[in-house]
Amino acid sequence: MVVSLSPFFGPLELQVLEALWEARRQATVRDLSASFPGVAYTTLMTTLDRLYKKGVLSRKKTGRAFLYAPVADRERLEQMLAAEALDAILGSFASRSSIRPILSTFVEAVSRRDELFLDELEDLVRARRRESNEPEEVP
Repeated sequence: MVVSLSPFFGPLELQVLEALWEARRQATVRDLSASFPGVAYTTLMTTLDRLYKKGVLSRKKTGRAFLYAPVADRERLEQMLAAEALDAILGSFASRSSIRPILSTFVEAVSRRDELFLDELEDLVRARRRESNEPEEVP
């Protein structure tokens, strides 16, 4: 599932995440600052701290600095944010009958985008049903 990250993060936050994903290693503010000409060191430091507080970066103290790293790659982060958004929407419904309109709207939106998405959704539902109907293994 591809989810745009722009509703969740500001432009500089997205640039920082991209830089960390590209680096494929932990980085300090100093390590990243060369990739952000025109961005003040303190602005970059604040942005990294904000991403850490949002739970999308881990950090560890090394000397007087922090080493930052993404907690997930882009695809996994998109999945995590999509799951959080859907949990928030689905959690607001009190009963099965009250959830039907949102599910119907979701299916309609998926089918408007592309009929192949609807096929993929159907495949995912079938796979999930197979998983939940599998007998438990006894050790």
